[in-house]
Amino acid sequence: MPATTRTTLRRGLAAATALPLLIGALASCGYGSEAKNDEKKVAAEGKKLSADTVRLGYFPNLTHATALVGVQEGLLQKELGGTVLEPTTFNAGPSEIEALNADSIDIGFIGPSPSINGYVKSKGKNLRIIGGSASGGVKLVVNPAKIKTLDDLKGKKIATPQKGNTQDVAFLNWIVEKGWKVDSASGKGDVSVVRTDNKTTPNAYKSGAIDGAWVPEPTASKLVSDGAKVLLDESDLWPDKKFVITNIIVSQKFLDGHPDVVEAFLRGAVKTNEWINANPDKAKTSANAKLKNLSGKALGAKVIDAAWPSIQFTNDPLAATLQAQADHAVKAGVLEKPELSGIYDLKPLNKVLKAAGQPEVSDAGLGVK
Repeated sequence: MPATTRTTLRRGLAAATALPLLIGALASCGYGSEAKNDEKKVAAEGKKLSADTVRLGYFPNLTHATALVGVQEGLLQKELGGTVLEPTTFNAGPSEIEALNADSIDIGFIGPSPSINGYVKSKGKNLRIIGGSASGGVKLVVNPAKIKTLDDLKGKKIATPQKGNTQDVAFLNWIVEKGWKVDSASGKGDVSVVRTDNKTTPNAYKSGAIDGAWVPEPTASKLVSDGAKVLLDESDLWPDKKFVITNIIVSQKFLDGHPDVVEAFLRGAVKTNEWINANPDKAKTSANAKLKNLSGKALGAKVIDAAWPSIQFTNDPLAATLQAQADHAVKAGVLEKPELSGIYDLKPLNKVLKAAGQPEVSDAGLGVK
């Protein structure tokens, strides 16, 4: 391991996932072509809550397995009763934030970077983080014939899912930590950052258009099945190997207007995570069935078996790691200090957790007053 890497690891490398405010990404990426209606709907039964429907956004990634399993098993719909759950999938965070801002979705599973971007861009008016979902599940995978060490990334083409998404800004800041330069808008520099839809990244790798990728699961393990090698697991860059990769967010308008629906949804998410952690094999099968429903093809056993253990499913939003990401981004000079006070509203979640006999979670001082 290079000395520079060892030094950075000793510092916890929280800056590896720091969050530049790529606000322009929110305007440059239309969400219409990214969104896909989730055709599998579970029948709504029971008493309708204060809203007829709740529109959910999430990604067809294993890091969003709370959503995959919650929809597939009907665990989210069960808690919503007669209020209909309407799911839609997205490729990455910026497009989902646009949908939230356009009032096309009400609640979403999403990464920390677009959560911060959306919060700051709206001056804290459009969204709140209301819960956690997952930690980990992100890897840097490379062509072992071209890249053998982290220093070998210089001059290579590395994919991320979308400009401004969590993995994109994590990789951009990792590059800064190495002392290299890349233009965050174009992706050009000492390393070429190639924004590539997760669906097409494996083909781009096989064709030689990219030399590797900093991506979430299952894309990382798909590349490994095609001959790539894991060069870095992002969880190894964090103390206790925990960092937020997926939050649950809600539009402020929906939270204010339908607190009963938000609480019911969170109750479903908590019960889904409990079921996932109690039944890992069944949950893995369920998530794969949902992915097949969305894409027409299930993941091979080799891929999902490698991907699944790297993800931890948790109700805790790991708020301190969100703050650490922002703080280290500021120190690296890639982010103007954002005002994050009020980005979390964990009162509904803590009410649900208390009722379930589970410990409450912290907002790390970033909650609504």
